[in-house]
Parts: sequence; structure tokens; C-alpha cells
Amino acid sequence: MQAIRVALIGDQSEMVLAHKAIPMALELAGVKTGCQVEWDWVATSSILPASVRALGEYHCVWCVPGSPYESEAGALEAIRFAREQELPFLGTCGGCQHAILEYARNVLGIRDAKHAETHPDALLPLIAPLSCTLIETLGTIDLDQDTMMRRIYGQDTIEEGYHCSYGLNPRLEHLLAGSALKITGRDREGEARALELVGREFYFITQFQPERTALTGRPPPVVSAFISAASYQLNNGSRSHRAGGPQ
Repeated sequence: MQAIRVALIGDQSEMVLAHKAIPMALELAGVKTGCQVEWDWVATSSILPASVRALGEYHCVWCVPGSPYESEAGALEAIRFAREQELPFLGTCGGCQHAILEYARNVLGIRDAKHAETHPDALLPLIAPLSCTLIETLGTIDLDQDTMMRRIYGQDTIEEGYHCSYGLNPRLEHLLAGSALKITGRDREGEARALELVGREFYFITQFQPERTALTGRPPPVVSAFISAASYQLNNGSRSHRAGGPQ
């Protein structure tokens, strides 16, 4: 059986709890799905327009927490490559924020969209400080019906862990309206916490850090679905598979 190769986009640090949880999450997802899983950490500073196609050696891409990244441009380049090549993609926390930026700039043509953490004076802070920071907290997220996220978790409401201070700016959320990047999960205050790219076999981004579930010894459902989608694509050579069902 060929191993599923995962590119972890981010700047690995022993100080980041999510970075400790991610290998555990991938191992548990491999057991859950019956797949052999291998992964490499790919530093954002190593990703350049001329070299990004090297990510094609991987079966799926995960943009991990830990922003601000050493290279915002490198992270955005990797996300764009995964989206355009239709590789199964997962973005959590900082990965979610940068995936929103990438889509806004390169698909919606909103070139001035910025991340307030790295551009505090931006005129269009699509990613802005949260109204209430979510540092080492658990939060409740309500999932929309008839979405892949809802099918993956198998329930309407989930509780997940956070370590973040930035997210999609509620005042600018309307800029995504009508696009294929849909908000599929919100917290109890109505702010976006999960999104998916409709029409793709697997493209999920979450403000929360689902990998933290692995710290309790349980496989995170969305990570298991991520590996399952990569395995299906590898073994079937198809872009038409849709993630679904509790994994």
C-alpha cells in the first residue's frame, strides 16, 4: 500500500501546541482509515513561485497554525497551488485565515485584502482581530445542514479548541457572498468558524484547531476525512470524490 504523503505548510516550533498535536492526529487518522501516512514539514520561507510545484509530490496539503508565518507569500503560494491543483486541502487556525486571503485575492480579485496581524494599517483588513480572543479555550460551533462539514462530524453542534486572536472580519464577510467559499460553521455569536470550498472533493478550513482532539487520544473527524479523501484520490485517480460520513 502506497503511503499518503502530507505536506505540512508552516514553520515548525516545539512551542506551538498544535504542532505537537498534528503528528498525533495524522497517526490516529491513519489507523482510523487504514492508511499509512507520512508527512513533511515545509517551511513557508522555502516556498517560492519557481519551486512551489514541488508540492505536487504530496497527496494532500495542510496549512497549519503558527502565524504570522516566516513568509506570508510562501504560505499563500502553497495554498494557491493546492487549490488550483485540486489537492485535498486542510487549513486550521492561521491556515484558515490565509486560505481566506488567498481565495479573496486570487479568485475574487480583491487584491487589497490583508491580514491585520501583519498589516495593522490595512484599508481592507479581511482578517481582523477577534472581538474576543480565543486563547486556549473551547468553543461551540453550529454546523450548517447539507454541508460536507456536517456529514464529516455526523452532528449539528461540535465543541473544538482554539488558540487564536484573528479571524474573518464580520464587517467584510459579505465579500465572500455568492462565492464557492461557503461559511459552514459559526459560533454562538454568529461569527464564522468553519468554511468549505463547494465543488471540491476536500477543501476545508477551520478557525478552530481540530488537531487538538488527538491530544485526548481520539482521531479528529476532519483529519480522518482529509486522509480518506487523499487515499481515494490516490487510488482512483479522480477529482470527483466527496468527503462524507463520520470518518
